[in-house]
Amino acid sequence: MSMVQEQIDVDVPLHTAYNQWTQFEEFPHFMEGVEQVTQLSERHNHWTTKVAGVTREFDTEIVDQLPDERIAWRTTGGEVRQMGVVTFHRLDAEHTTVRLAIDFEPEGVAEKAADAMGMVDRRVKGDLRRFKSFIEERGVEQGGWRGRITPG
Repeated sequence: MSMVQEQIDVDVPLHTAYNQWTQFEEFPHFMEGVEQVTQLSERHNHWTTKVAGVTREFDTEIVDQLPDERIAWRTTGGEVRQMGVVTFHRLDAEHTTVRLAIDFEPEGVAEKAADAMGMVDRRVKGDLRRFKSFIEERGVEQGGWRGRITPG
């Protein structure tokens, strides 16, 4: 498994950043290579990605979600093996730090080479920069789910 950890400060209140992140179907607007996310239930999403011309589909399960603090997930099916957590940290009334940590299993020679060259780290960093632009340009979230999902 490989680990990527990145963070970014966004110029919106904590609840705004968190609420927007719960809108999984909006991820293609700021995540490179994400073609579509379909929310199947409060816990489950289906993803379609296309990276370097290769399309992959997989499912994720949210295993822990605490409003304004964290969302943790893992893959449950398909061609991708990963788990991760995004956390939200209040800096002040109008600023939030978003931290993203992902453990993933690169598949095949190309993915292993991309991981070794730091391409995955750069992609995640770019996704966070695009999230920052996405939410700051709007200034408000496009919705939000404030439910609690507990581990186990």
